[in-house]
Amino acid sequence: MKIIDAHNHPDWHKHDLNKYLQNMDANGITQTWLLSWECGPEDYSKTYSQVIPSEIFGEKYGPIPFSRCLSYKERAPERFILGYAPDPRTPNACKRLEAAHDIYGAQVCGEVKVRMMYDDRDALRLFRTAGRLKMPVTLHLEDERGDRDGAWQEWWGGDIDTLERMLQMCPDTLFLGHALTFWIHISGDDLYKTAGYPPVPCPVQPGGRLPQLLRQYPNLFCDWSAGSGYMALKRDPVFAKEFLDEFQDRILYARDYFDSKHREFLDNMGLPDAILEKVYFKNAERLLKEYA
Repeated sequence: MKIIDAHNHPDWHKHDLNKYLQNMDANGITQTWLLSWECGPEDYSKTYSQVIPSEIFGEKYGPIPFSRCLSYKERAPERFILGYAPDPRTPNACKRLEAAHDIYGAQVCGEVKVRMMYDDRDALRLFRTAGRLKMPVTLHLEDERGDRDGAWQEWWGGDIDTLERMLQMCPDTLFLGHALTFWIHISGDDLYKTAGYPPVPCPVQPGGRLPQLLRQYPNLFCDWSAGSGYMALKRDPVFAKEFLDEFQDRILYARDYFDSKHREFLDNMGLPDAILEKVYFKNAERLLKEYA
């Protein structure tokens, strides 16, 4: 079956282009959405330094500059879909997004991962520009968890209420939710206050905000990547099957890494081929085709 990885990055975790293509082939991946990441060096933990290219190449815009996405695309054009998201706090962010789209053919606005509230007017301006350009927006949503005795924490975008306000204020923009605060709200419990990842097993409780938002806002989709997406479904396989059935048109297979744990889990759920095809590639293709 054809597979599209709808979330990954160039030079990520020490994968250069050759190692990257070998990994795609070994995991049956036909095509990858290749996303940049742009924010200030003060925004992110220095534990990232060994797995990001900007500090190696001395790039101005990092941690994962668009120039590295473009380098991969130019050398293996059939294997990658270009993604680019400027830091919304920079004055020329919307113009740079337009340039990436018009000059280089960027099709996705992503990954947006910045230390600002995503309903800030500068962020909304970028999201509306992406909507006008017909570029889906891939969001990393991760809120603070507890006080931690005043220690510095990474946070990106705000809480689940911030996401809902964005969806309301940018109805013509398609958003792909990703990361801890997005996926922890699959359940109606209080884990989001203290935990990034749920324990396994951990039954999903009724009333989760994520299912509610998916039912209410047709411009919201799910980027099922990383440990956050994987754990959200693995915590309760019975609910996971119901979730994939109900939202089969709104979930995109993605990794944000180089393993196949998502695929192994998905293939063992006993889902109909029609659902698997949508998650693995049809939703990604439809989203770009119908939104173009």
